[in-house]
Amino acid sequence: MARHHSPFSNYAYAVLTASALRTPDKVALTYCGDQRFTYDELNRRVNRVAHALLAAGVRPGTRVASLLNETLHVAEAYLAQMKIGSTVAALNPYWPADTLRQVVEKSGCTAFVYDATVDGLVAEIRPALPGVTLWLRVGGAADGALDVDALAATASEDEPPLGGSGDDLLALFYTSGTTGLPKAVRHTHASALASAQIWLEVDRDPGSVMGTGAIIWGIGFPALVGPAFYAGMTLVLEQDWGPANFLRVVPREKVTHVSLIPSFFAALLGSDDHADADLSSLTSIVLGGEPLLPGLRERVMKRLPGAAIYSYYGQTEAPYTCFGRQDDGSQEIASAGRARMSCAVRITGPDGRRVVDEVGEINLAGPNVMTGYDGEPDKTAGVLRDGWYVGGDLGRMDAAGFVYVLGRREDAILKHGRWSQPAQVEEAAIEVDGVAEAGAVGVPAHPEGADAVEQTILLAVVPRAGTTLDGDAVRAALADRLPPHRAPDRVVVTAELPHMQDASGGPGKLLRRGIRDAHAAG
Repeated sequence: MARHHSPFSNYAYAVLTASALRTPDKVALTYCGDQRFTYDELNRRVNRVAHALLAAGVRPGTRVASLLNETLHVAEAYLAQMKIGSTVAALNPYWPADTLRQVVEKSGCTAFVYDATVDGLVAEIRPALPGVTLWLRVGGAADGALDVDALAATASEDEPPLGGSGDDLLALFYTSGTTGLPKAVRHTHASALASAQIWLEVDRDPGSVMGTGAIIWGIGFPALVGPAFYAGMTLVLEQDWGPANFLRVVPREKVTHVSLIPSFFAALLGSDDHADADLSSLTSIVLGGEPLLPGLRERVMKRLPGAAIYSYYGQTEAPYTCFGRQDDGSQEIASAGRARMSCAVRITGPDGRRVVDEVGEINLAGPNVMTGYDGEPDKTAGVLRDGWYVGGDLGRMDAAGFVYVLGRREDAILKHGRWSQPAQVEEAAIEVDGVAEAGAVGVPAHPEGADAVEQTILLAVVPRAGTTLDGDAVRAALADRLPPHRAPDRVVVTAELPHMQDASGGPGKLLRRGIRDAHAAG
């Protein structure tokens, strides 16, 4: 019997076309303050791109390396690919050329779509990618590449044939790759749709949500674009996603919802530049991707008293699995929340059994979980265990089901025979007067001796703008606030902490390895 799927099981149809049918005249997307498209207009634009890709030879199942730096192009090209059932290989334009080449080759891409901002990168890697037989350029013609814009200009605006749905592969979203080559995480139409409901769980206010530069790669697209369109909101796209432009865009577009990592607000509130900006339109702030320290949460609440603050926990492999409210007393502020509807979370001890109120490995399950790492069955088997994703994070769950994320297993610090997580040190450090941001790492106490496992704690701190810090004074202050096994042994003052470079223009996740590399030998 032939397989039949509702069009609403196709990811792009469900998040975009459905809204175009429901609210055709509502503004779906703004771009850099000077372009605005209703849901009907955007859907027609995406349909034209979809027909252009089909005319160029892209087919359902074709793996398309997608290297797009302009966020409007990302939204249109990704959704067009998702409608016709090709697989989006969502590449990061900030990767080195050799990393890009290896990822494209390893992912088995036979088509490559790019825009004018990455012409140089493409010219560098193209000769080394003989497996790519179809090159497509957005933004005009180029030698050896088909002009997507020209093809789309005369293409039909009708819905294209939907080439994928349900459990069909939607995209490859890549991990950060801080060590080794980024892993390609396989998400289907169904698993990505399971993450698209997040704003509906926050509230039903059809406001405007800021889609940061993170939509270009990683899990950013289904974590930001899909939820905005699924909820019928206005997606605000920019090219500059640093704190300075944030202060301009929020008042201009009356942005109501944002989903960001805490480091962004550490940078935003680390100076007084925000003081005169009108941020009163913000009603919902979702923070996750790294620990939200209570001290920073208090700063956000003080600056934005009218906004509800939410926390979430998940990974590229299982986004938005836990969710919770941070500002209304409904949970302890150290908790990331509880499992979302249809998802499940548990903590397991070394023997694999579920534990409560004990530290163990976090296990995630639900329709949002990846199907595996592309082409890496051994690594897939190592993290997908009996229906659970076990990704190496440590945590604790209380009897009510609230999850407390303690951090990466490999980041844990062993001092005086007791384990601590860096966030426990950083939380205390950020409450010291004048500290804007803090990063803690463990370093071997006796690198050459028999006791090489025992560690000391190195803390790097960034002063608030206009403030001077003394490392010894910070260390002394923390010695009074922390138990001996968590007190830092050395404190260094630095202008900035190392963060992953991303497409947002603002700080990415904290790179603890960079702290260790820069300061451990000092």
